[in-house]
Amino acid sequence: MAPPKYKPVDKAPFIPTEADIDQLISGSGRILATFLQFLKETGARCGEVARLKWSDIDFERKIVRITPEKGSRARVLPISRKLIDMLNNHSRQSEKVFATLYSLKSNFYKTRKSIAFKLQNPRLKEIGLHTFRHWKATMEYHKTKDILHVQQLLGHRDLRNTLIYINLEKAQFQNADDEFHVKVAHNLEEACKLLEVGFEYIAEIDGARVLRKRK
Repeated sequence: MAPPKYKPVDKAPFIPTEADIDQLISGSGRILATFLQFLKETGARCGEVARLKWSDIDFERKIVRITPEKGSRARVLPISRKLIDMLNNHSRQSEKVFATLYSLKSNFYKTRKSIAFKLQNPRLKEIGLHTFRHWKATMEYHKTKDILHVQQLLGHRDLRNTLIYINLEKAQFQNADDEFHVKVAHNLEEACKLLEVGFEYIAEIDGARVLRKRK
């Protein structure tokens, strides 16, 4: 008689707040903080980020080339000036940006435990390295309502793997209003600064650019 097959329980991923994520990043050491900032901004898998080479990063255009794993698609993603500055504080003695994934994981779990205790924030213990990917995808769908955009961001070949983020976004924001902070940029420099901190371009009125960001 064949043994019964175990079917794992389908459990929705934990989605932290951005404040939770930023607490982990700001409380981490220089190298781990840069690694976590990469995960936050790109939604890449931790293995994809751990294997990055300096040659994969275009510092001038602020983009990174992601070599995929697990059958995903390769992609080129934007990164912020903040992340560029963090990277510029790293030594480039090796062709790789980071050490092994094993050492990064070990450092992360020790740091997470310490910060959660120090800040008395038990939610931080629920955050794993893959949680950053779930958070980024959920926030991108909330911002754009474009599931194909999220699919391309994550590198999914099958859209069915991406559809989960529609439900996650609804669960996270079902009780939230859609009020916005609105800013006006009078020149290109002001517009770039607003875009770097999460504002999105809406329209141009009387020569000024109108941008907004959800509260």
